[in-house]
Amino acid sequence: MIKLNENYLKLPGSYLFSTIAKKVSEFSQNNPDKKIIRLGIGDVTQPLCPAVISALHSAVDEMANADTFKGYAPDLGYEFLRKAMAENDFRSRGCDIADDEIFISDGAKSDSANIQEIFSADSKIAVCDPVYPVYVDSNVMAGRTGDYDTTSEVWSNVIYMPCLADNNFAPELPKETPDLIYLCFPNNPTGATITKSELQKWVDYANKNGAVIIYDAAYEAYISEDDVPHSIYECEGARTCAIELRSFSKNAGFTGLRLGATIIPHDLKTKDGVEVHKLWARRHGTKYNGAPYIVQKAGEACYSAEGKAQLKEQVAYYMKNASYIYNGLKNAGYTVSGGVNSPYIWLRTPDNMTSWEFFDYLLDKANVVGTPGSGFGPSGEHYFRLTAFGTYENTVEAVDRIAKL
Repeated sequence: MIKLNENYLKLPGSYLFSTIAKKVSEFSQNNPDKKIIRLGIGDVTQPLCPAVISALHSAVDEMANADTFKGYAPDLGYEFLRKAMAENDFRSRGCDIADDEIFISDGAKSDSANIQEIFSADSKIAVCDPVYPVYVDSNVMAGRTGDYDTTSEVWSNVIYMPCLADNNFAPELPKETPDLIYLCFPNNPTGATITKSELQKWVDYANKNGAVIIYDAAYEAYISEDDVPHSIYECEGARTCAIELRSFSKNAGFTGLRLGATIIPHDLKTKDGVEVHKLWARRHGTKYNGAPYIVQKAGEACYSAEGKAQLKEQVAYYMKNASYIYNGLKNAGYTVSGGVNSPYIWLRTPDNMTSWEFFDYLLDKANVVGTPGSGFGPSGEHYFRLTAFGTYENTVEAVDRIAKL
């Protein structure tokens, strides 16, 4: 008789983006003459930059030669990529991060879902609300979220930290002490950021209370303001309380290549002095065979002079889209935020529509796809996310359609 992990049966409904895909597919089938513009899922549309393409071709050529062929990657990732990341993403910003504290993976999504495995099953988690769904769902699968209240749409053992207009969509320190704190800045879905001094408060709080911060920095390349930190390790004391997740998906367009990293300093230890770094190294080596050599060489190319310049242009392209969405919707009378240090625009739904009602309305009347805010948590109700990752032409057309409603 088949026995299941009952934690999986607790997951309510279907995955947010699967539901969106189903709705869009049905609409498309019923309206084959309609041009649908998709500003929902955060997938990039610009091609890989020339420096990355060149590195991919060179790496493929190496794989065709017996003398330079590569098999399994080292557990932590190739030294050339870890060194490039340590130098450019951390040490250049004054962050004390060593090469061997970087674990290369196939993406921040996988790591954000897997990192919770090495912590106790009864760990109390705190999440921003609204929040990237993977953080909560992966903890549901681990059995540490308690029971789901279908009325309030919250888990009994999860500490929700409301991110509302009143607090600039940034969480406040929780009164109930968690074991694991998930933070994402620039934030997905709201696009909100916090200053270095504000982030320092979280680091101090975590160290004081013995909590671990899991810090998702997937969108750091979009930061334009000087007082917004690119890494949590810019804060004093972060090495003893923080794990950082990095992604190449949005800064370099690797959504199809898959590449990311998790940073765990040796100073992050349990009460008994056990290094969390060693536990993740064991998990990483046991369950993962490494990102492909070809992809890691492409990642290294992002840190070349050519790569940096080309990726800066790509980020600027998407932020031009973000600016158009923000200003276009604001001028049309919508209440909007985000879009400054982030490729996401967070808008209040009109006429007190629920976020799913607005999704259906936008799809039906403007043939534009976005993401309902309620899919990110209870505080996301009556809000909606649009991404700046479309083409500029489609972005302009989508905003113009919405403005005419």
